[in-house]
Amino acid sequence: MSRHTTGLPRRLASVLAAAALAVTLPQTAHAAETSADGPNTTPTAPAPADRAAEDRLAAEAELEHAAVPPGPLTFGAEALSSVESAAADAAAGASCGISAKEATAMALAPVWPEIVTGTQATPSPMTLSRFDNQAGLYDPAGRDGLFFNPGVGLWQMDSAGLGTDNTAGEAIDSAWVSGLVTPYIVDKYCSALNGGSSAPDARATAWNDWNACSGGECDTVYWRAFNDGVTADGNVDRYGGAEPRTCEYQGSTYGCLFVDIADAQGADWWAAPDAGRSPLPHPFYVLRDDSGGSTEEVRVFLGEDSGHGTDVTATRPFGGDARDSLTWTDGRGLCDTTEGRGAC
Repeated sequence: MSRHTTGLPRRLASVLAAAALAVTLPQTAHAAETSADGPNTTPTAPAPADRAAEDRLAAEAELEHAAVPPGPLTFGAEALSSVESAAADAAAGASCGISAKEATAMALAPVWPEIVTGTQATPSPMTLSRFDNQAGLYDPAGRDGLFFNPGVGLWQMDSAGLGTDNTAGEAIDSAWVSGLVTPYIVDKYCSALNGGSSAPDARATAWNDWNACSGGECDTVYWRAFNDGVTADGNVDRYGGAEPRTCEYQGSTYGCLFVDIADAQGADWWAAPDAGRSPLPHPFYVLRDDSGGSTEEVRVFLGEDSGHGTDVTATRPFGGDARDSLTWTDGRGLCDTTEGRGAC
């Protein structure tokens, strides 16, 4: 669900499509203001003109690299099974005539234009956006590798759109996200078809949340998937190399996901230092915190992973766009009870 390239609410995930050798915004430009009480943990949102310019540049970068490489389409075996299952259910309950095969190809079509570039490779469920460069995504203290990538996963779920009410961990979980995205696409297709659109126009409507689809690449991938099929790749697991763990955070126990880009499975061009406009993040944990009468996405960078000497936590309220709603807090970590590391 792309979002940030246009800056419009309709976009559902972050821009990503390909490596662009662009200059990364210096982290020192985002140093926090200080007071007698120490660093301000809430970053200042960028001025509207800066935000619009960043959104436009990201959109241009994606469209320049949306073409899908030639070759057979492959998809993680667990992820493909999840999409096929969700597509069968969505087709069975659809308000228009659509087969499970059509629904599967339609759901998969945006993935390659969004997150695969260079040579053909299996899309990675761990994929993190590399073209977002808005000031609000940076650690306000300017420390390297403490960056909140807003676009996450196969469909680049983004906090500015459909991804506003899920965490990076859920977006990476191909089983979870397939169950959300697949019926969403099928429902949009059927609504357009029932409203009088032709099948090609209805497919375009179903994909208009992804900027990478705007040039017709998704329809090309749709027909490749429909006519030639998609091969299951058993070397790319459900989480694309991220690891489910159990964590203790703020006195409670949570299921969490440990995300280390060095372990990414499948297409990993985005994990190279020069692959985009934004920095690479240090390893982080992510969880959903439902305590306190509200829900937040929590990402924790342990000091032992970042080398910054302290644990740093970035939180985003559900419903908030990470570009202007993050709070960064030093000294708040978690305990990874699965591995016995962190603040245990």
